[in-house]
Amino acid sequence: MLLLIQQLELQPSISNQGYELKLQNFPGGAETFEMVLKFCYGFPVSLNPRNAAPIRCAAEFLDMTEELEEGNLISKSESFLTLVVFSSWKDSITVLKSCETLSPWAENLQIVRRCCDSIARAAEGYFTSTEAVNEQCRCLINDLATLQIDHFMRIMTSMTLKGLRPEFLGKCIVIYAEKWLSDTDVHIEGSKRATTGKNEIQWSIQPGLRSTGTELGEYQEQRRIIECLVSILPHQKDAISCKFLLWMLKMAILYSVSPAFISELEKRAGMVMENATVYDLLMPVYRIREQGNQKKLNADQTLYNVDSVQRILEYFLMHEHQQQTQNHEKANISKLLDNYLAEIACDPNLSATKFQVIAESLPHNSRPCDDGLYRAIDIYLKAHPSLSEHDRRRLCRAMDCHKLSVDACTHAARNDRLPLRTVMQVLLAEQLKMRDSMQHNQCVVNTEYSQCEDNYSSPKEEIKLLKKEVEKMMLLIKELQRNYTNLQQNCEKMKNKQNALSGWMLGWHKIKRSTLFHGKFDANESREEKVSDREEKEKEKSSSSMLRLKRRQSMS
Repeated sequence: MLLLIQQLELQPSISNQGYELKLQNFPGGAETFEMVLKFCYGFPVSLNPRNAAPIRCAAEFLDMTEELEEGNLISKSESFLTLVVFSSWKDSITVLKSCETLSPWAENLQIVRRCCDSIARAAEGYFTSTEAVNEQCRCLINDLATLQIDHFMRIMTSMTLKGLRPEFLGKCIVIYAEKWLSDTDVHIEGSKRATTGKNEIQWSIQPGLRSTGTELGEYQEQRRIIECLVSILPHQKDAISCKFLLWMLKMAILYSVSPAFISELEKRAGMVMENATVYDLLMPVYRIREQGNQKKLNADQTLYNVDSVQRILEYFLMHEHQQQTQNHEKANISKLLDNYLAEIACDPNLSATKFQVIAESLPHNSRPCDDGLYRAIDIYLKAHPSLSEHDRRRLCRAMDCHKLSVDACTHAARNDRLPLRTVMQVLLAEQLKMRDSMQHNQCVVNTEYSQCEDNYSSPKEEIKLLKKEVEKMMLLIKELQRNYTNLQQNCEKMKNKQNALSGWMLGWHKIKRSTLFHGKFDANESREEKVSDREEKEKEKSSSSMLRLKRRQSMS
């Protein structure tokens, strides 16, 4: 200490009362020098996380080693840092904040590196588990967001090397960006009003810069923060949300960040574009550009940055082609893109070529329905009444009339803004749909009929069984008819026999009365009577059987 004072020049004070001592490049400034001076004169020095790093750097600057005196300030401050500060992430963050003005001494003494390792170890214990972020994790993330960008990047690098989960790293980056860049967001407010029968669009831009935003250093610091955060983004797809990536892209465009970082953000946003909203894609083309020592807001021709969205869409299609994703995700993108086209269609400076390129960028089979695209085209035609007939036809070729719903076809058929050729195509498509609908209904009816036949398969089997029983009954009836005819023939034969014997039967009746043959003929007569009675009974049976056959035939 005495050697240092001897090397310095004492200058008389302004008030001519004593001398002034100017210390240049002394770590920690005058306050730290006072504490070191008290230590040299035997006064106790209270070390804490706020002054430990400045005292350690000042002791190194003054070369206060153990060789000069045992228990010198270097060993005391080093022991405090090792045993107290580096065992607590809160104290380590406090020491890091105090190291912001101690460069390059804090870097050379490895104080910054050891603080970053201490915080990374604490975060490793919190974030390696699959549980949700607890209160301590939130406190750690919020405290990390208060550090300068250099120290924050060092901690993020240490966490990455220790294998922390990407979603926690992404959460830290999101909270840090919201804290340091949220006040520089640009809000675009639009309003429409009717003047002299025309729709006039008014836009106002409000850059919410900080109170010191008029200084060039503040602008450069914001741009540097954006570039640093983009460089440490996790490469995993789900680590960062699409909303945050597109918001960062807006900030990068606003502050004229290097094209390499803008391209990186567009690629990352293209990987998760299916999770975006229309508001996220509405990026203004205003940029903050340096002009001397001032910043100025300049606007391009169009209201929105359509070229950036087109590149994001190209990256999305490239990524989906590599992943071979299902068509339902492309259907979601088509809906998002149609809504985006409807929003930017009111821009009077948007050319028909740019509008058409974005509308035709998706594959033909990615849109299950073109109602949204038709709505966007209709809005564009309404906002650009001076568009030529050639451009109108070229623009309408982007949509497929066969994919329009019945309501859209009805509206298009009465739309005077559409070219005549497009209206004819819409009418033809509507007729084809009606024909297909009729054929479809016919197919449905046939299908239902076949299903009904299948349902009636069991009654058919019953009918077949009944037919077989009827056939059996017919065979029985035929057999009975044969028996009946045989009986009739037998009856005819018996009648003929009776007629032949009727003559000599009269003579025998006379003989019956005679006494000689009375007993004998009585016996014969009784036999004949029995035969006649038997024949009468057989006749009665045959007649009853005929009646039964006639009844069965009438029933069948």
